[in-house]
Amino acid sequence: MKRLAVIDLGTNTFNLLVIDRKKNSFTEIYGTKVGVGLGLGGINENLIREDAMRRGLRTLRKYKSKCNMLNVDKIVAFGTSAIRNASNQSEFINQVKYQTGIDVQVISGETEAALIYKGVNSGLQMPDPFLIMDIGGGSTEFIVGNSDKMIEAASFEIGAARIFQEFELSDPIISSDCEKVENYLNRGVGRFFDGMKVDRLIGASGSFETFYELISNKTYPVNQYVELSKGALMYQLDSIIRSSLAEREQDDRIIPIRKKMAPIAAMKIRWIIRKLNIQKIMISPYSLKEGVIDEVIV
Repeated sequence: MKRLAVIDLGTNTFNLLVIDRKKNSFTEIYGTKVGVGLGLGGINENLIREDAMRRGLRTLRKYKSKCNMLNVDKIVAFGTSAIRNASNQSEFINQVKYQTGIDVQVISGETEAALIYKGVNSGLQMPDPFLIMDIGGGSTEFIVGNSDKMIEAASFEIGAARIFQEFELSDPIISSDCEKVENYLNRGVGRFFDGMKVDRLIGASGSFETFYELISNKTYPVNQYVELSKGALMYQLDSIIRSSLAEREQDDRIIPIRKKMAPIAAMKIRWIIRKLNIQKIMISPYSLKEGVIDEVIV
C-alpha cells in the first residue's frame, strides 16, 4: 500500500486529495479545498497576477506541510486552464518547485477532459449515454459517454472566472446579463452540441455540490453520487441568478470563492439544461483528481 497525494491546481480552487492506494482500489485519508482565485484579475490576459501567485504559493506550502504530516509517499500536482495559458507559467511553476519541492504538470484541455471522465465514471454503472459537465474557473469540460467508454469530449475556455472578468454584470443579475452570457457560451462551444441527443447531465463536484447543499440545506454526502430533481435545481438556479452579492455573502453554504461567481455557474447549468432539454441530473463526487489516481505509479 502506498500513500498518494493529488493536487488539482484549478483556476479558482486548489484541491488536495490524500489516499492509500491498493492494487484495484483506494481509501481516502484526507481531502480539502481552498479558494485561491489563481485566475482573478488576469485570466483573460493570460497572466497570473502577483497577489494570486502569492495566494497559490501559500496554499501549496500548507498542502506540502499536511502531506509531510500524513507521511505521503508521492505528490502529483496538475495545473489546468489558468496555468496552461499563463505567459508567466514558468515563473509560477518554478516558485512552486523552489518553495515546496512539488513538480506541477500542466495538462492540456483534452487530457483534463479525459481524466474528468475517468474520475466521474469510476463509480458509475450506466449503459445509457450521459453528458458530464465540469465547471472550472478558466475552462469548462463537456464529455459524452457511458460506463463503457468516452464517446466525445471537449474543453472550452469559457470558465466562470473568464466570464466574471469579461462582463460588468449587474448586481443582482438582470435578463440582459443572462442574454450576454448565453451568447458568449454559444460562441464558445461552437457546433459541439449540434445534433447531440442526451437527456442525462452529470455535474462534476464543485458548483454542483454547492447547489445540492442550497437545495437540501445539508452537507453533500461524502463520495456519493446524488440524483437531483430537475424542478428543484431549476428553481435554485433561478434563485441564485436573482440573488444579490450581499445575500450570498450571508449564506455559509456557499464557499467564499463561489459567492461572487455562483450566478455565473447557475447561468451555465441552466443554459445547458435548456439547450439539450436535459431531463435527469446527477452529481458526481469525483472529478479530475480522482481520475489521475490510476495514472500514477507510486
